[in-house]
Amino acid sequence: MKKVMITGALGQIGSELVERLRNDLGADNVIATDVRTIEGSSVVEGGPFEILDVMDKDRMFQIAKNNGVDTLFHLASLLSATAEAKPQFAWNLNMTGLTNALETARELNLQFFAPSSIAAFGPSTPMDNTPQVTIQRPNTMYGVTKVAMELLCDYYHTKFGVDTRGVRFPGLISYKVLPGGGTTDYAVDIYYEAIKSGHYDSFIAQGTKMDMMYMSDAIDAIVDLMNAPADKLVNRNAFNISAMSFEPEEIAASIKKVMPDFTLGYAVDPVRQGIADSWPNSIDSSAACQEWNFNPKFDLDAMTKDMLEKLTEKLK
Repeated sequence: MKKVMITGALGQIGSELVERLRNDLGADNVIATDVRTIEGSSVVEGGPFEILDVMDKDRMFQIAKNNGVDTLFHLASLLSATAEAKPQFAWNLNMTGLTNALETARELNLQFFAPSSIAAFGPSTPMDNTPQVTIQRPNTMYGVTKVAMELLCDYYHTKFGVDTRGVRFPGLISYKVLPGGGTTDYAVDIYYEAIKSGHYDSFIAQGTKMDMMYMSDAIDAIVDLMNAPADKLVNRNAFNISAMSFEPEEIAASIKKVMPDFTLGYAVDPVRQGIADSWPNSIDSSAACQEWNFNPKFDLDAMTKDMLEKLTEKLK
């Protein structure tokens, strides 16, 4: 991995992955792409940046070829709650974009990464300590596209020899970029509102556990997986990874250790609650630990402390 291209680079994961890889590889060796631009963004102004609609296969191929990249990170997709509101658009964007990216990787012999999600599980999946290999029957369009993604990446590896890799991300929490329509977004929103108003009304119900991870651990996981020896990888496109599992009142209790006057209420969103209820309470990450030494550093209290410190500075 010496020169890379990233789709969806202005998203929650992409913006931080661009920063990390530009630090690791040099700014000129990370070509960031997105369907939009943001004036003043370090992603746009800190190194090569190209406008790219991932539905445009020819342009994707040309950007990758013209820049001589050896690795493609495909992050562009429509997230869970947004996808439920626009299921046909979500299928077209998520699957056509993925196929275009895989074809680009096949034709140019690129290493390839695309993230899956705990949304790839469903209500018939074992809910506690969800195994690496288990039944996957999601009941959301986002989950359907993620299962299809895992299978298609497996296919491109076995059929064409593409070095495809991926993880099933839990909810990701970051202070740098706001999330974009996911079911776990409450776990980011709660920190912003704790600082702004001292109160938060959760759109996820009391007692609803979901797996989560701090973004710095997620970025480390991507880089570590991509640097792992290929012959060590068995579950190469669908590694379960998680750092913690908590419900809204547990994150509120963690915040109250730093901000004792913080209060939590509930204004449950039936759509996102229904999605959350179909996802695991906790997952088994042992395969990732064994095959490429996955080792998250942040637990809930450590994440809360860092989030509140960083957001307090950001929101001044």
